[in-house]
Amino acid sequence: MVNGVLIGLVYSLLAIGLTLIWGVMNVLNFAHGDFLMIGMFLSYWLYALAGVDPLFSVPINAVALFLLGVLIYRFVISKVMKGPPLAQLVVTFGVSIFLSNLAALIWTPDFRTIGHSMLTGTWDVSGIELSIPRLVTAIGSVLASLGILWFLRKTRTGKAILAVEMDREAALIMGINAERINSLSFGIGSALTGVAGAMLATYYYIYPFVGGTFGLICFCIVALGGFGSIEGAFIAGILVGVVETLGGYLLDPSYKLAIVFAMYLVTVWIRPQGLRGW
Repeated sequence: MVNGVLIGLVYSLLAIGLTLIWGVMNVLNFAHGDFLMIGMFLSYWLYALAGVDPLFSVPINAVALFLLGVLIYRFVISKVMKGPPLAQLVVTFGVSIFLSNLAALIWTPDFRTIGHSMLTGTWDVSGIELSIPRLVTAIGSVLASLGILWFLRKTRTGKAILAVEMDREAALIMGINAERINSLSFGIGSALTGVAGAMLATYYYIYPFVGGTFGLICFCIVALGGFGSIEGAFIAGILVGVVETLGGYLLDPSYKLAIVFAMYLVTVWIRPQGLRGW
């Protein structure tokens, strides 16, 4: 149960980035999980080549993935923004295939781990053994989630993002540069994968196709929480983490994803707009 909450908080952070992109741009980014993979590899190589612990690579990852997201938006995604939704899906799916296979070509499909991070061991809390890497990753995810909520609600730029999300036409009339907001939102969503990637690298296997599973889970979370709802994504992320962990414990670990997808199908059948959707 506790482990479910811990991994669920990481899912929440990733889903917030994905639902932000959808809310502002109405684009479902199929490459979201692959940005996470790039973030994990970036932390790995910073550790392997420069001795930078993944915990300290969080800001580097955030900046690097923000810039990567902005570049991919400007040179790829923006070209199909006025096209049909299917074109946008195909393009982001193409970006996903390109990134994962490029990573496999450069770094090979081998599994890698960071063996000597400063985040190691367990912490005993009333007889419950908590993994310190998982605990710190969950705390970092909460702080990052709260940080993005503060940014969106308290800063002028954040309010402009929310304005475009709520009513693009009205925002344009008010003089908000929607193209700039699109680019910024895609960059922020990508930066959140960089933050999560740095922290996950402390205890998760790193390989070119690791983003596929996380991407699918994030899509389920965004749909469960309601497309465009940040609060819904946060709640649904924790729910999915708990259900996944309990399902693996009560049944079999190989059924974890199947249980998550079954919950997703039941939820959208009963409530298509999601937990917090309109």
